[in-house]
Amino acid sequence: MRLLRSTDLALRVLMRLAVAGESTPATREVAADMDAPYTHAAKVVAELQHMGLLDARRGRGGGLTLTTKGRTASVGALVRAFEGDGDVVDCEGGTTPCPLSPACRLRGALRQAQEAFFASLDPVTIADIASEPTAALLLGMPRMR
Repeated sequence: MRLLRSTDLALRVLMRLAVAGESTPATREVAADMDAPYTHAAKVVAELQHMGLLDARRGRGGGLTLTTKGRTASVGALVRAFEGDGDVVDCEGGTTPCPLSPACRLRGALRQAQEAFFASLDPVTIADIASEPTAALLLGMPRMR
C-alpha cells in the first residue's frame, strides 16, 4: 500500500510541530522544511486545523502550533482520514469493470489487509513518532536551529 502525498505530508507536519517547542513556524516554513510545495502544505494544514490537530494563526506573532489533540492523535486514525475508506484496487473503475468482480475473493483479502495495516497504526500517536531519535533529526533541520 502506498500513502497519498497529502497523508505523508500531514504526518510530517505534525511531527515537525511536535518538536517545535515555543516556536510557531509559518506554513511556508514548514513546507520548506518538508520540501513540499507551499500550496500543497497549505491545503494539508487547513485540513489538520479543521480536524482540531493544530492551530493556525495569521499575521505577526502567528504561526502553527500543535494542539493537545494533535499530540495524542492516533496515526491510524489520521491515515484513515486522509486516505479515505476506498478499496486498495478499483474493481469497478473505468469503462470496463473487472470481469472477475462477481466471484473475486481478492478484493475482500485486500480490504482485510488494509484494515490490518490501519489497526497496526491505531495505537501509535504523533508524540510516539516524533520522539527520539526522530526528534533530534527534526530539531536539526535548518529552520529549527
